[in-house]
Amino acid sequence: MSFSLSADSAREYLAQRGIQVQSARELGGGVSNTVIWVETVDSDPFILKQALPQLRVQDEWLAERSRIFRERDGLIDVARLLPAAGWAPEILWSDDENFLYAMEAVSPAVSWKERVLAGDLNPACARTAGQALGMTIAGSWQDPDFEARYGDQRPFDQLRTDPYYRTIARRHPAIAQQVYDWIAQIEPLRLALTHGDWSPKNMLVRGDGLVFIDYECIHFGDPSYDIAFCLNHLCLKGFHMPQHATALHDLARTFLAATLAAAPYEGLEARAACHLAFLMLARVDGKSPAEYLDEPTRNRVRQTALRLIEERPTTIERSLAYCIA
Repeated sequence: MSFSLSADSAREYLAQRGIQVQSARELGGGVSNTVIWVETVDSDPFILKQALPQLRVQDEWLAERSRIFRERDGLIDVARLLPAAGWAPEILWSDDENFLYAMEAVSPAVSWKERVLAGDLNPACARTAGQALGMTIAGSWQDPDFEARYGDQRPFDQLRTDPYYRTIARRHPAIAQQVYDWIAQIEPLRLALTHGDWSPKNMLVRGDGLVFIDYECIHFGDPSYDIAFCLNHLCLKGFHMPQHATALHDLARTFLAATLAAAPYEGLEARAACHLAFLMLARVDGKSPAEYLDEPTRNRVRQTALRLIEERPTTIERSLAYCIA
C-alpha cells in the first residue's frame, strides 16, 4: 500500500494537494474501507474514502482494491438514473494511484439503519429506498453498455458471494449443495445494475429523503439480490426488536411494493425470496455477522433461515410469515 489513509495522514496528504484541513476524523461502521470526514478552512466538508486490501473482520477476507474505481464510476452512473440531484453524493476528485476518492459529505450523516434501530419506522424511507432501487433496475435493464462496463463480477464475488454464500455452505454442510446450486443458477444472470449492499446503513437520511452510498459491490447481474438484501436487514431488525416486528414487516412490504412498481419484471420477487433465505443465514454464520444480534437471537434467525432454505417460499409475504419472532 503506497499510502495508508487515516485521520492523521489525511492532513499531510491534503496539504500536498493545497487543501488546508481544519479537522479530520474517521467514520466507523465499515469493514472494507477507511472513510474520513474532512472539515476544511474555506470549503464545504467532504469525505475521503480508500479501499482496504484486507477487510476488518475476524476471518481472512481479501478483495481487489481496484473496486474503489467501480464504486466511483457507479455513483456517477447511478446518479443519472435517479430522479433528482442529491440522491447520490457528488464525486469531487479521485486518486487512482492510492485507491481513493473524495466525495460530497452528507450532513447530518445519520443512516436509515440508525433511525430504524432507534425506533423511527418512517414508511417514507422504505418507499424512497424501493423507488431508487426500482428506477436503477429499470434504467439499466438489459442495457449492453452497462453490461460491458460492469459485467465483471469478481468484486461482488470477493465481497459477497464468497464471504456470504460459500462461507455458510462450508459451515452448514447439510445445505451446502443447495447453496452451490443457487450460486450456479444466479451467477450467469446479467439483467441490470446491482448495488450488492442495498442496506439501510448505506442510506443516509437528509431532510425528507435518502442519499445512497457505498457502491463498491456494483455489477451487472441479478438485482433481486438487492431487493433481498434490504428486506433481510428489515427482517433481522424485527428479530432484534420484536416489539416492532409488525411495523418492520410493513416497512418491508412498502419497500418491495415501491421497487416492483418501478421495475415490474417477472421473476424478481421469487428470486428475492430465495436470496433472502441464504442472506439471513449469512448474517449470522457468514464472515460479516450482524453486530446487533445477541446469541439467542442469532439462533432464532439461524433456525428461521434454515427453514426458509428447506421450504423455499416464492413470495416475500410467505417469507415474512416465517419471521415472526
